[in-house]
Amino acid sequence: MDLRRWHYFAVLAEEMHFTKAAARLFVSQPSLSQQIRAFEADLGVALLDRTGPRFALTEAGRVAAVEARDLLDRLDRARGAITAAGRGDAGRLRIAYTRSAPGPLAGDLVAAYRERYPDVELALETGWTSLNLARLAAGEIDVGFVRPPVTAPDVEVAVVGSEEVLLVVPSGHALARRRGRVRRAAIAAEPVVFWPRENGPGQYDAISGQVWPGGLPPIVREEPEDEQLMRAVAEGAGLAAVPEHRARALRRRGVVLRRLEDPPPRIDLGLAWRAGSASPVVRAFVDLAARRSRSAGG
Repeated sequence: MDLRRWHYFAVLAEEMHFTKAAARLFVSQPSLSQQIRAFEADLGVALLDRTGPRFALTEAGRVAAVEARDLLDRLDRARGAITAAGRGDAGRLRIAYTRSAPGPLAGDLVAAYRERYPDVELALETGWTSLNLARLAAGEIDVGFVRPPVTAPDVEVAVVGSEEVLLVVPSGHALARRRGRVRRAAIAAEPVVFWPRENGPGQYDAISGQVWPGGLPPIVREEPEDEQLMRAVAEGAGLAAVPEHRARALRRRGVVLRRLEDPPPRIDLGLAWRAGSASPVVRAFVDLAARRSRSAGG
């Protein structure tokens, strides 16, 4: 059925005057009259009562007028939604944080995106680097925060920020009573609590290589994430190296945070997405991350 005729009839029903309706529609009056008759033929009912000096709507015409306006309004909404989705202004974006980066680097980016694109539905969850990469590959998420360097097929990664790594020591340890930055030589033989390397090989190597450049001391205990690392340190199991925002968020009794001597160890936070992704919402998120990263760098 010709949608143009629905539009013509809706305008005619609003104006209740052929000449005024034709002017609004930028068509001639005979052409409008012809289209209305064709519309009635399409529906198989009379929409106008033409017996009097001026036409009136039949009962079917009154129903058609309401339905025509509703149909056209829905078409306008559909057009707007489709256009917004094409620009990345609407849709759904599935984002996975990484547990080691709950601070402002990731949180502020998501908040800025939410403010800029309020009509995009966000589905947020938390994983870790290797899990987020696996879920990207499986199509279960659209973007994921990771700790570079990472190597994964068909995945693009952009660095969006970095933060210092702090040393976490038991409060009863001699290093906890010292002032100033800790020398690397002072921790070269201290027992270490760490998480499994397979959770994020890039981050694991970046931390260990900067904190213990001479090689990792004995790892006396492995824990799955930073919260358990902090608990193990509080129990006196050994020392740990934790990203600053995570360490401060999880700070507990029985641990002391210390900075290492220059150059301070730092790790990057990356944003990962499937290579060649054509999704407008993904591109909008990646572009916003790039602009914020350039601005912070400047």
